[in-house]
Amino acid sequence: MGVAFKSLVVARPIHLQELGGKSLAIDAHNTLYQFLSIIRQRDGTPLKDAEGRVTSHLSGLLYRTANLVDVGIKPVYVFDGKPHPLKLHTLEKRKALKKEAEQEWRAALEAGDMEEALKKAKRTSRIGEQEVREAQQLLDALGIPYINAKGEGEAQAAYMNMKGDVDAVASQDFDALLFGAPVLIRNVTITGKRKLPDKQIWVNISPEEISLSKVLEEHGIDREQLVDIGILVGTDFNEGIKGIGPKKALRLIKEYGSIEKLVNGGKIEGIPEYEEVRNIFLSPSVTEEYTITWREVDEGKALELLCEKHQFGRERVLHALEKYKKFAKNFKQRSLFDYQ
Repeated sequence: MGVAFKSLVVARPIHLQELGGKSLAIDAHNTLYQFLSIIRQRDGTPLKDAEGRVTSHLSGLLYRTANLVDVGIKPVYVFDGKPHPLKLHTLEKRKALKKEAEQEWRAALEAGDMEEALKKAKRTSRIGEQEVREAQQLLDALGIPYINAKGEGEAQAAYMNMKGDVDAVASQDFDALLFGAPVLIRNVTITGKRKLPDKQIWVNISPEEISLSKVLEEHGIDREQLVDIGILVGTDFNEGIKGIGPKKALRLIKEYGSIEKLVNGGKIEGIPEYEEVRNIFLSPSVTEEYTITWREVDEGKALELLCEKHQFGRERVLHALEKYKKFAKNFKQRSLFDYQ
């Protein structure tokens, strides 16, 4: 879900091809959730194999990542680790909302309202250990690197971006900016036509680039103040203050400088554990031990997982695998195959 910062940032629209040759640390859980939400049948049922096992995550990962490597993008998927205790409340709220959405989905199905059923079904998506395990098995077979973060995947991705090991962080959430990512790219894996929620309108979704330094410069603040703005609005780790949105939070922080001065000035009441939330963003738990290596495709393993286990169409899978083979071949030709 992340922090609601859309009104505070100016994104530069870009074409996917502009990212060719760039390495992207992709928020894996965020991306898999997108696939599980979007890739569904008309009645909202996720894609499944003959045995009833969900395959939307694998379909999205195979074909959408193929589109990335086809234009020369170098993806690195970063998976969440153990959630911070302060995030557990948010996770419980999400679980309750999903349960409610499931009931509404079934009601819409019984009423024969397929449009409403699809809308509600998209809100029921869950990412479990099985989905993560299979996603990592597929990435291994495709030769695409992935990293298991200690905590928040976006924090790890931002750290890698700050170190210069990747060129940008790819995520839908703005939290990466709070974690210090110099460059955030949105809409990387959902590029294409999408239907607006609750409307019979289809729009073209294209990637957009957000520069942290430009956001800070435009508003005349530093990163610590950006984090304080996020805390006032509400993050995955705190609920924020009722009645304070992004623009009001920006105005208050620019005027007073920090949450402490707002409290001391009597403008707001104390925010529980705000110092700990601030520390989560400014000094997150990350791993410094990782290797980023793009490898050749293991066609046998990919076919075994997708076609033999989950009954994917063999010809379509082979066509996608050709894009990964071409991607790996290009690395060999340039002698730039291994990165650390």
